[in-house]
Amino acid sequence: MTTDYAAVHLIMLLALFEYFVFTMAVGRARYKYGVKAPATTGDENFERVYRAQMNTLELLALFIPALWSFAVFIDQAWAVLLGAIFIIGRALYFKGYVEAANKRSLGFGLSFFPTLFLLFGGIYGAARSLLG
Repeated sequence: MTTDYAAVHLIMLLALFEYFVFTMAVGRARYKYGVKAPATTGDENFERVYRAQMNTLELLALFIPALWSFAVFIDQAWAVLLGAIFIIGRALYFKGYVEAANKRSLGFGLSFFPTLFLLFGGIYGAARSLLG
């Protein structure tokens, strides 16, 4: 196990890059389906791309601090593994949601549950550290 957190940084940056790719997909969908900014509704196909991107943003707000808290207080290697599962899960979520809203479940589970595990682990680790 390294102590410089390079692998944790890489996971975080890959998750942010994935979000950037999703953001670019929203721009392409705006053009393709004729939904001009600032509108966020219109064509159902656009709305699925937009919601997949926004749902990812909402989960990133939990994932990134949870990833770091878990890495610092519990274990870097497990944080990296759970983070990698998150990234794969979000890719599956995005792909599924863009196809049809009911195809997002597997990707949701593969990104939501690792985030939850990281969050609770980080809380536990921080509390344990505070209490000695």
